[in-house]
Amino acid sequence: MGSDDSKTTRPNAAQPKMAGQWRPRTRAVRAGLARTGFSETSEALFLTSGYVYGSAAEAEESFDGTRDRMVYSRFKNPTIATFEQRLAQLEAAPAGFDVGCRATASGMAAVHAALLCQLKAGDRVVASRALFGSCQWIINELLPRFGIERVFVDGPDLEAWAKALSKPTACVFLETPANPTLEIIDIAAVADLAHKAGAKLVVDNVFATPILQSPLMLGADIVVYSATKHMDGQGRCLGGAVVADQAFCQDVLGPYLRNTGPTLSPFNAWVLLKGLETLDLRVERHCANALKVARFLESHPKVARVLYPGLESHPQHALAARQMSGWGSILAVELKGGKPTAYSLLDHLELIDISNNLGDAKSLITHPWTTTHQRLSPEDKLAMGISEGMLRLSVGIEDGDDLVEDLDRALGG
Repeated sequence: MGSDDSKTTRPNAAQPKMAGQWRPRTRAVRAGLARTGFSETSEALFLTSGYVYGSAAEAEESFDGTRDRMVYSRFKNPTIATFEQRLAQLEAAPAGFDVGCRATASGMAAVHAALLCQLKAGDRVVASRALFGSCQWIINELLPRFGIERVFVDGPDLEAWAKALSKPTACVFLETPANPTLEIIDIAAVADLAHKAGAKLVVDNVFATPILQSPLMLGADIVVYSATKHMDGQGRCLGGAVVADQAFCQDVLGPYLRNTGPTLSPFNAWVLLKGLETLDLRVERHCANALKVARFLESHPKVARVLYPGLESHPQHALAARQMSGWGSILAVELKGGKPTAYSLLDHLELIDISNNLGDAKSLITHPWTTTHQRLSPEDKLAMGISEGMLRLSVGIEDGDDLVEDLDRALGG
């Protein structure tokens, strides 16, 4: 029997008074929810490009800032705003840090916007060397076109960071864990060095997700995500996000996004909202499966080494234990025999799919040398720790024993 809308006794338009005291798992399901007059259970999907005004004066006030309301979905949309608010509340931050969030059409749009919105000709950027291929391209190829100096350092080497940040710097960018080598960087230490150099620290937190790592709590200023990965988690849509303090989001990042237009679609924002609801549950299974797979691979005679933060053999295992609450869903495995052995494993898999995506419910594997990092020179790949025998495995939420058996069969092929 349906409910009687005429007997509604509790308001649904705003967040409850207790929302600020909710724990992260609750925020992932409830934060940012602003029901319409229909009191819907699921978040409303606003597929609209524009909005109408009751009068000419209202339109004028909406554009000059006198009236706070939606004017165009490239600027703001109710569904996108809900996703932004939920992610902002999910991201842990120090007391007094007013967390803001702006969504973008993809993870790379988030990286691009987070950097370019704050940089100008003559500025200096210091970045970790082990980066996703497109991030590497932005910093190494794009920024110099605008007269921005860039310096790369080996991420785990704090002496190299100290040397690079011994002179004024505008921005520092790093990934941790890094793609695809799972390199772990000491966020707190680099943040301290960055701030002494006058720089803002931008951390790509895609591999860890806000569930396993909180860069803002460790001193980072800005966190970027490809929401395409774990936040969606089911290979359905693209999306990205930049998380920082509200002043940066409104005054620095906001105008850049508004005028350059890397806008997340409302439909994708709605899909990502539904993904956030189960993010914590999925990440827990991802981590358990990944550790099981990593331990199996490390013991296999055809494997030269496995790079996974949860293994005691990982060079930065102790650091990962300090700054992460879990080990993540991604691992790198280097096979004896190089590219031929890697290709043989890929071609003999029956369950795990060959794909360059990651963070999916399905286990996915790729060969970085020839896919995600193909456009880098062999010298740059080797400098980043990528060999021709390396595979990046994104471990899904299937039964872990099935994944181990699939890999075991493929390695014997």
